[in-house]
Amino acid sequence: MNLDINNWKEFTFGRLICSIAKAKALNKDDLQIATNEKLGIRYITRTGENNGCEFLAELSSVDSSFIQEGNAITIGDTTATCFYQSEEFITGDHMVVIRADWLDEILALYVVTILNKEQYKYSYGRAFLMDRIKNTLIELPIILNDDGTIYNDTSKKYSDDGYVPDWQWMENYIKSLHHKPLTTKNTHKTTPDLKADSWKYFLLKDICSITMGNKMDYSAMSMDDPIVNFVGRSADNNGVAGKVDFVMYDNDNIIKPYKAGCVTVALGGSLGASYLQVEDFYTSQNVSVLEFEEIVSDSAKLFITTCIMNESKYKYFPFGRELNTHIRTDFGFALPIQRNAVGDPIIDESHKYSPQGYVPDWMWMESYIKALPYGDKV
Repeated sequence: MNLDINNWKEFTFGRLICSIAKAKALNKDDLQIATNEKLGIRYITRTGENNGCEFLAELSSVDSSFIQEGNAITIGDTTATCFYQSEEFITGDHMVVIRADWLDEILALYVVTILNKEQYKYSYGRAFLMDRIKNTLIELPIILNDDGTIYNDTSKKYSDDGYVPDWQWMENYIKSLHHKPLTTKNTHKTTPDLKADSWKYFLLKDICSITMGNKMDYSAMSMDDPIVNFVGRSADNNGVAGKVDFVMYDNDNIIKPYKAGCVTVALGGSLGASYLQVEDFYTSQNVSVLEFEEIVSDSAKLFITTCIMNESKYKYFPFGRELNTHIRTDFGFALPIQRNAVGDPIIDESHKYSPQGYVPDWMWMESYIKALPYGDKV
């Protein structure tokens, strides 16, 4: 279906919905994490990950007055993170719950995508409060008469101009997208125990080669025949800002991009955002590039990117303890190590990876990632 926005009309979001309310909040410290998925309930917070679900809470520990029915849109008012909740849920602080008579899982995909485009306008200094949510203007396709003229709703339910959103067209559009539901044979039961207390500490510089990227300016790139990914400091889209042309030296030779299979780390912007790059790429400033030995699989690299992001999240920050002054010196984290049949550490006499001679267990990291739910799709 052709997404022709030329004939879309503007609607005030508050006119489209039935109710909007501040959710009754629960402190996560007062909740127990569910040990059985079937006995848990989603705890929705302002996080931008995992559909807003911070964890599954033990349902038996939750007062029923805090439980929200499913089929609702949730918005974190200080972060403007917007998601659709299909099942019952509870919330943390600063959460807004929206309901509408047209709302279902398919239409939510359409409308939530549009609402999330508003995210850049809001922050802690200018929160996405209920009045602002209701007054948000969004453009939607409208119902037309058989002769192509605009249908006029005399009750003016949705618009003072009598426009009516074409919910059926939106539903058909989402259904027309070529997407098959992702399935997995893995479950939480197939995931091995991390046993992180037996891991050993490694410096990042000792387990891979670290360079400081191309230091290019995305705004200065030409895009006449874009073929190479350009990785910036964003946490979106695997860090890829877009595709650009090959960059040439003054002698007309091509500046070779970094090869697919490298890992990038943002040293500014979304500090610590770390991704495995699956295509050749250039980088902006403040992006480091990690190159590993051939024995390190892509799945093991995904394990490392998670370690990097977890280590960066709380220990490093802009204009203070910046990551770029540490990543090639004292930045590190614990990893599983190779052990012999009786469980003793295998010691590398060359001390290639650590002063103690410990060796990262790349095979275990690979198997762990592949055993996660949907890890069989990696």
